[in-house]
Amino acid sequence: MPWLQRLGRYRWWLIVAALLLVGWLVKVQFLTPPSAPQVASSAVVLGDIEETVLATGKINASQLVSVGAQVTGQVVALHVKLGDSVKKGQPIAEIDALPQQNALRTAQAQVRSADARLTARLASLRQAILADRRQRALMADDAVARVDAEAAEAALATVRADIEALRAEREQATIAASTAELNLSYTRVVAPMDGEVVAIVTEQGQTVNANQSAPTIIKLARLDTMTVKAQISEADVTRVSAGMGVYFTLLGDSDTRYRAVLSALEPGPTTITSDATGVSTGQATSAGNNAVYFNGIFDVPNPQRILRIDMTAQTTIVLARARAARLIPSGALGERTADGSYVVHVLTASGERQVRRIRVGLNNRINAQVIAGLELGEKVITSDLDTPVQTP
Repeated sequence: MPWLQRLGRYRWWLIVAALLLVGWLVKVQFLTPPSAPQVASSAVVLGDIEETVLATGKINASQLVSVGAQVTGQVVALHVKLGDSVKKGQPIAEIDALPQQNALRTAQAQVRSADARLTARLASLRQAILADRRQRALMADDAVARVDAEAAEAALATVRADIEALRAEREQATIAASTAELNLSYTRVVAPMDGEVVAIVTEQGQTVNANQSAPTIIKLARLDTMTVKAQISEADVTRVSAGMGVYFTLLGDSDTRYRAVLSALEPGPTTITSDATGVSTGQATSAGNNAVYFNGIFDVPNPQRILRIDMTAQTTIVLARARAARLIPSGALGERTADGSYVVHVLTASGERQVRRIRVGLNNRINAQVIAGLELGEKVITSDLDTPVQTP
């Protein structure tokens, strides 16, 4: 058949092609050397490094006071508005003073009445003294009975006792007048310090009742300097101390850093003020597996009034800092040995691996400072790209 004749003609070519294919497969499978594993590496570079503790804080005014009323009455005048800057002693508000004025006049009248009674009794004292002397002289001459002399002496003692009682009454009246005068001064509310009005609690026309509570009229704050309380977790607080540098950013402006120095670290947890004993709350919080925080306190100038009360401060506390240090990625560090050194894998210029021990200084879990064991420009292996990923 013609097609069998054509097949026989190409038979040898098919055999040669099959042999070539088999030879190529054998070479690829068994004779080709394995390719070098792919790795990710990073060079030792020069840079700055910080070891830090992160905390979230609240911004407060350095001073915040509630200016209230000490007397009961209607607020007849309010001399400030929200945002005003005031000086110490500046009038803030006036409360209806008529009851206090009447009380002062009554007290002053009682003082005058006590003065008049005392004056009259002092005149009686002079008469009693003269009568007593006269009776004593007559009794010495046996011109008067002894009982009359004793009566004159008793009358003198009574007058003197009355005078002491009147002096005490006058002192009480004077104290009452002084108290009434003080209460009258309380109807004029003044600023206790320099600051800015951050809240108006009581409006003009409202009545305040000082008998039930201490009513607040306005809230006054010092905003030129703000105080930040940063909540530091119990896991980090043992590494933090006063005098460390801090900086923070705002939620609405993460590019601007505000720098300060940690001035104090509260000895008790943030929950301690909610418990009367001051001890069991902190223990209960720990026992309940809840996070325990301690406030780190620092002040920051606020000349442009950018910082506001109750803003959130994303705070960074600098535990240590190194300038112009040799740095490698923290991910390049292997296991830590007994002498405190770390194992790293160095990638040589020829592509070979070297196992080396190095000493590390600061380590912020992003970069690590190399103290000894690596030079600038050397490359450390950070990961093997050919290593299969194990999934749980």
